Amino acid sequence: MVNKFSQSVLWSAVDVVMRQGVQFAVLILMARLLDPEDFGLIGMLTLFVAVATIFVDGGFGSALIQKQNTSIIEQSTVFYFNLGMAIGVSLLLCFVAPSIAVSFQNPDISPILRVMAFNIFVNATGAIHTTLLTKAMNFKLIAKVGSLASIISGILALTLAFKGYGVWSLVAQTVTSSLISVVLLWCWHDWRPVWKFSFESLREFFRFGGYLLVIGIIDTLHSNLYAFLISKFYSMRSVGFYDRAQKTQLLPVNFLMLIVNRVAFSAFSTVASDKVILAQWLRKAQNLLMFVNIPLSVILIVLAEPVTLLLFGENWRDSAPILRVLGFDGLLWPMHMLNIIALKAQGRSDLFFNIAVVKKIVALSLIVAGSFYGIMAIAWAQVIGSVFSFGINAYYSKVFLDFGPIKQLRDLLPNIFVGVFMGIVVQQILNNLNYSYLLNLILSLVGGGLFYLVVSCVLRLRGFSEWIKFVKLNIN
Repeated sequence: MVNKFSQSVLWSAVDVVMRQGVQFAVLILMARLLDPEDFGLIGMLTLFVAVATIFVDGGFGSALIQKQNTSIIEQSTVFYFNLGMAIGVSLLLCFVAPSIAVSFQNPDISPILRVMAFNIFVNATGAIHTTLLTKAMNFKLIAKVGSLASIISGILALTLAFKGYGVWSLVAQTVTSSLISVVLLWCWHDWRPVWKFSFESLREFFRFGGYLLVIGIIDTLHSNLYAFLISKFYSMRSVGFYDRAQKTQLLPVNFLMLIVNRVAFSAFSTVASDKVILAQWLRKAQNLLMFVNIPLSVILIVLAEPVTLLLFGENWRDSAPILRVLGFDGLLWPMHMLNIIALKAQGRSDLFFNIAVVKKIVALSLIVAGSFYGIMAIAWAQVIGSVFSFGINAYYSKVFLDFGPIKQLRDLLPNIFVGVFMGIVVQQILNNLNYSYLLNLILSLVGGGLFYLVVSCVLRLRGFSEWIKFVKLNIN
């Protein structure tokens, strides 16, 4: 089982590197071809599309993964439910699109939102395949599909942006990626639905997935509300700056969490009945992830401005201070996500629901309050909400697994200290170099990275040791 877990992590990593890496590389190039307003418009509309997508899934995807043995009838039931919901929410978005365009005084919103509504239906036709592949931890096939879809859609988006299609190049990238992914999933994965629908199975999945549906809506509002508020109180251009900072900060976090999230839920679910083993796996996953996440987050905090200017250009300078603040938000993100995954794996969607409602209400209140005091206040509100969320998430790991927030932070305290000193080293190296802008940044990052690895090795930090074991296991 451990070897299967390791192989799944590796293939999940390949998928994330190719999918997220290609997409981010494309966005770097497109940031120099498009205006911040174009990214801001898509960022604002993401709130509506994301909420609609949550309704389509209904939490049933997670319910399928959590239940160890599912029949073809149960799987088909989820497929038809997703398809029906996709048709409903897509039509609803098409209907309200003109009103949203009038509300934001932007006529481009209506046609763009209708195309994105169609994309929701497209994704729904392949959602069950991805869920079943994730359940089986077959990330090799997922990686192949994601890589091809990202590369082809990225090339198309760059071509359209270069020819002056503006925001529509971003829309085309999204829709093309979805269409290619769905076609490849149906061609390469042999699952097909049967013409049967079980209301009994639907009710059973809803007992688990219903909680996740409400939580997903609240979480989506929390993750995307900033764009809505900034567009209302400030400008679409400011949304673009904030969205670019948010996406950049989330890149290393998503890189780590997308690799492990799909694998961790499936793996944790298989050992959920043994609390001791589940606690050990949670601790191991945290040490592996945080050993990488801490230095990445520190680098974003210390080098926010040079990183922003290097990646996106002078036109995006206003994103740098936002990125610096959001770097603190990403610091604890893998920890409270893994605690939530452990709770979900135990089938406690009821508790997951209760704590999600509390923490998201607090987080949403902080963001709304921050919106009255400026864009930077919204960023700091996200940081405060992240710290609060970790405390609540880790509390139930203490209750069920005897591995609460104090033990978790104590585990990682040496890594945090080494990461802080690494940040000081990176800044000092950068300040004392007189080469080209790019070479200065590369040398400071290499020097800081070597410092972190050497000190971690000398002090025998737990995360470093876990990575050595992980590498040896996969080499052998």
